[in-house]
Amino acid sequence: MIEDEPNIAEAVCFILVRDGWRVATVSDGAEAMRSLRERMPRLVVLDVMLPNRSGDEILTELRADGDAALAATPVLLLTAQGRPATELADAILAKPFANDDLRALVRRMIN
Repeated sequence: MIEDEPNIAEAVCFILVRDGWRVATVSDGAEAMRSLRERMPRLVVLDVMLPNRSGDEILTELRADGDAALAATPVLLLTAQGRPATELADAILAKPFANDDLRALVRRMIN
């Protein structure tokens, strides 16, 4: 998960870990791609507004990555702004969101 707001990161981690998922977090847009390349996640939960790089920029770089498996990783965008600038996300969840909506989207995107 790439989220700079500690309360949201903690809440999302709690929800997903309780459901049995392993969650790693990054809070800075500049560190996002390095972390994604190291971890090769099954799903990326990505905030749109981040320090140093936007979620839109990260998602564009992710989709263009030379590693086809990484480039194809499903991405759930979290946004408080309404519609993000990119159409590259697999799903978008507006903040604030219901826990059950997050859980259902994650299950659907990973399974």
